[in-house]
Amino acid sequence: MKLTLKEKINADYMTAFRAKNTVAKNLLSVIKDEIQTTEKNTGVENMSDEDVVKILKKTVKSLKETNASYPSAQTAEELFIAEAYLPTQMSEQEVKVAVDEIITSMGTGLTVKEMGKVMGQFNSKYAGLADGKLVSQAVKDALAENV
Repeated sequence: MKLTLKEKINADYMTAFRAKNTVAKNLLSVIKDEIQTTEKNTGVENMSDEDVVKILKKTVKSLKETNASYPSAQTAEELFIAEAYLPTQMSEQEVKVAVDEIITSMGTGLTVKEMGKVMGQFNSKYAGLADGKLVSQAVKDALAENV
């Protein structure tokens, strides 16, 4: 049976706790608390992996900002730990191929005005697997070539 992301974080927290790995334990504790708070506020008992990924992305973004302002070995380690839970991101080439497939399936004659439709299709199919800025640029480029 495959563990949910929330269950994996809880299990890894216990492992870090037993191993006295304070950096991992503290980071995973913060992430667990954020998950619990979100569940409580939304009335959801068990968050989906997609929702947990959103929390992880916020955590990673915050850690990157902190590390940029105040670089430290601990923040770098926390960043490494948090990023390990995120799904593998699509490469730029993979994004371009996926965007081209979506545009082809939607039909020819699409213009930049329909960028939102293409983005929506991409996000429903590849949610959380690619950087939004990268996808946006790939869609713009593909639609510009389509004209």
